[in-house]
Amino acid sequence: MFTKILISDDLGSINYGVAGVLADLGIPEIIQVHYCDDAYLKIKKSALNNTPIELLITDLSFVPDHREQNFKSGEELVALLKKEHPELKIIVYSVENQTQLIKKMMLDHKVDGYVCKGRNGLVKLKEAIECVDKNQTFISPEIKMILNKKEKLEIDDFDIELIRLLSLGKSQDEISSHLKQNNISPNSLSSIEKRLNRLRSDFKAKNAIHLVSIAKDLSLI
Repeated sequence: MFTKILISDDLGSINYGVAGVLADLGIPEIIQVHYCDDAYLKIKKSALNNTPIELLITDLSFVPDHREQNFKSGEELVALLKKEHPELKIIVYSVENQTQLIKKMMLDHKVDGYVCKGRNGLVKLKEAIECVDKNQTFISPEIKMILNKKEKLEIDDFDIELIRLLSLGKSQDEISSHLKQNNISPNSLSSIEKRLNRLRSDFKAKNAIHLVSIAKDLSLI
């Protein structure tokens, strides 16, 4: 089992709860910070002293305050650490459940676990730590359901952009103009109409407003 773990969350109550899970697991050294910059410095210093931190548990969203920070989010922290310290294990513990972000964290940044905060979050976090300790990856069940549901719908970035523009109240003519101005294709009225018809069919939406509502419920936009 890990011997040295760092918790990074801007809420003291979350840090306290995670620290309790680590104590139950018998982790001998538990470090808590509230800023991404502090997490980065702790990890760098420990590596220089040949007493490396083995696991980082971090949130992605950090509310700005009076203190100036180099890292604006947990994602920025994770991205740099995985480049500089690929041996470091990282578990994301967050309320963020947007598909594109989760895929980016798992596929691009190679995080070792992704756990949703919630009623059973700490229970799942304990499972995640045990899995990652065995060099396995862990995704909480809620995340798997979100990913599977959205993958079955075969939604891509272009579809999300169309729905986003619809949510702003833009007409198909306005959407076409916007796409052309930004060199995004296809951008013809006929292609936009066909794509929106397919999306309404896939989502079983009665109209454009209903489509936008469903997409928001699924955290697509």
